[in-house]
Amino acid sequence: MKKFGLLPRLIVAIAAGVLLGSILPREAIGVFATFNGLFGNFLNFSIPLIIIGFVVPGIGDLGRGAGKTLALTAGIAYMSTVCAGSLAYFVDSALFPSLLKGSASIVDFSASNPEEALVGSLFNVEMPPIMGVMSALILSFVVGLGIAAIKGDTLKKGFKDFQDIISKLISGIIIPLLPFHVFGIFANMTFAGEVYKIMSVFAKVFVVIIALHCVMLLLQYTLAGTLSKQNPLKLLKNMLPAYTTAIGTQSSAATIPVTLEQTKANNVRADVADFVVPLCATIHLAGSTITLTSCAIAIMYISGMPITFANIFPFILMLGVTMVAAPGVPGGAVMAAIGLIQSMLGFNETMCSLMIALYLAQDSFGTACNVTGDGAIAVLVNKITAGWKNKEAA
Repeated sequence: MKKFGLLPRLIVAIAAGVLLGSILPREAIGVFATFNGLFGNFLNFSIPLIIIGFVVPGIGDLGRGAGKTLALTAGIAYMSTVCAGSLAYFVDSALFPSLLKGSASIVDFSASNPEEALVGSLFNVEMPPIMGVMSALILSFVVGLGIAAIKGDTLKKGFKDFQDIISKLISGIIIPLLPFHVFGIFANMTFAGEVYKIMSVFAKVFVVIIALHCVMLLLQYTLAGTLSKQNPLKLLKNMLPAYTTAIGTQSSAATIPVTLEQTKANNVRADVADFVVPLCATIHLAGSTITLTSCAIAIMYISGMPITFANIFPFILMLGVTMVAAPGVPGGAVMAAIGLIQSMLGFNETMCSLMIALYLAQDSFGTACNVTGDGAIAVLVNKITAGWKNKEAA
């Protein structure tokens, strides 16, 4: 199967997971859950190494323009996140009153967290990462900007070798095992069944959310394709393996290897891709913002709470900052946002529990939108920084 591309392998893994998850006994699902637990722990261990291995050399290669590129990337990512949340508000406000009419009577506010129904691992081997995602990012910024500032070659060469090691880790271990990981996740979800119960109640909401994801991605790639003078649909097609992988991993950070590979296929310079993709995996959360905003508005609507742009927009602005600590953990975005949901939207414990359940039921699609959008940001940064280099050369 290895001779086929990653996308066909992932599609087969998803289809097999859904099919076999409904017929396999719990013991078999437990075996796959054990593999997923081990692989997931190893993936979490590797994430800080991947960030350091790519971001430090990426900033170092950017040279004197590293600071500007960092500010540019962060600015575009934050604007994309805020625009995504605002788009969700206006579309939801127009559609939900008719779509959710009469839904309050069928919503069970005691719905349990869907993850409780999943089959657990037979055993677990702890693989704690050497540092957190944010620590890895800050360290990468400090060291990378330092290398760029002093123009030192010793550290730069050392981190280049480290990048080669991480690249071997990705291509030799992580990528080949990803389809098996995705298969196990979907088999377990199918076996549990709880996710589908929740999705059956809020199916219309989920359709709107996924449609919003698609619209946001089209807007992102239309802008990126127009400015870079490339076919937006071709750019988007090249990112499909990253989208599909994220549906299985439910983690922007864990999908970095695939996102990076596909971004480079969109004619993005290696130094830009190696810098932008790991960074955006942490700070760009357009898809998650659409999901959180839409789920919150749906719950507010069926609960009879007032919904105005004045009380939703500040929530969206804060989401773009608060969720930065969330990537790398499936469902981490909603957990990071719970404090905001309670303090800014006035949700009680029952409403927060439903919010978590709804978000987790489709977390993977929000993550897929996040990582696919990272590729569009990389195309934009690639185009803009190329213009900077041309001016410097002139």
